[in-house]
Amino acid sequence: MTSTYIQTNGITLHVMEAGPTTGPLVILLHGFPEFWYGWRAQLTGLADAGYRVWTPDQRGYNLSDKPVGSQHYSIDKLAADVLGLIDAAGVDKAIVVGHDWGAVVAWWLAATHPNRISRLVCMNVPHYAVMLRFLRKSPRQLLRSWYTAFFQIPWLPEWLAQRVNYWSMVRSLKQSSRPSTFSEADLTAYRTAWSQPGPSGAPALRTMIHWYRAFAQHRPPLPPSDRITVPTLLIWGAQDAFLLREQAQPSIDLCDNGQLVFFEKATHWVQHEEAAAVNDLLIQFLKG
Repeated sequence: MTSTYIQTNGITLHVMEAGPTTGPLVILLHGFPEFWYGWRAQLTGLADAGYRVWTPDQRGYNLSDKPVGSQHYSIDKLAADVLGLIDAAGVDKAIVVGHDWGAVVAWWLAATHPNRISRLVCMNVPHYAVMLRFLRKSPRQLLRSWYTAFFQIPWLPEWLAQRVNYWSMVRSLKQSSRPSTFSEADLTAYRTAWSQPGPSGAPALRTMIHWYRAFAQHRPPLPPSDRITVPTLLIWGAQDAFLLREQAQPSIDLCDNGQLVFFEKATHWVQHEEAAAVNDLLIQFLKG
């Protein structure tokens, strides 16, 4: 496993690399409030299976660049970061795997640049069109997504979240996952990542939350078609505290070649809780 920095889309991303350079490229995209470390089980598992694995800290997170201002975190810019990584790797296409916000980016990439994606894997996040529909029409989903509205308030959410050594952030991770999913060593690593300073002097937590602000305030026009043409696997931990499982099947219905797998006892953090089973499923799907 190697730590490196890669120029893409006008910024620099910190990337963890593993696996043979001749293997098919797999890019693992983390979500909120994680960083590359959230994929450590998949990073090594896929590398051992012969894949060339790149796992970036996405913009605004941990050791990657943190542009000031929420306008720099719109979904088209986040997707362009990944396209730049594919270019930097010197290949035409990559397998893209995303969880949480990383899955939002992955869905968007597959819809807007299917020629650059060979296979798509998303975990515990629906297709963006399904998500927007449920946010408009489902009171249950709106209730679960209350924090997305709170995050629109300037500076207050990040100020509250970092108090008492990020107590509320840690509590959220623990309460939304199975017992012992996140060890004390894991939580220490997360606190360090959340505290990384940006150019404004604010901790990374501010630019992490900018992803939510940009999706509400700086969203580009939706792609002309919602159809996903690349082979797609959607993995869903059924005990997700944030997103309703009813969004999973409608997401697969938008895929020309889609597969849906539920882990009935897993939560939103399925790749942590069912790491071995998720790795086996990924390798099986990627081999086609």
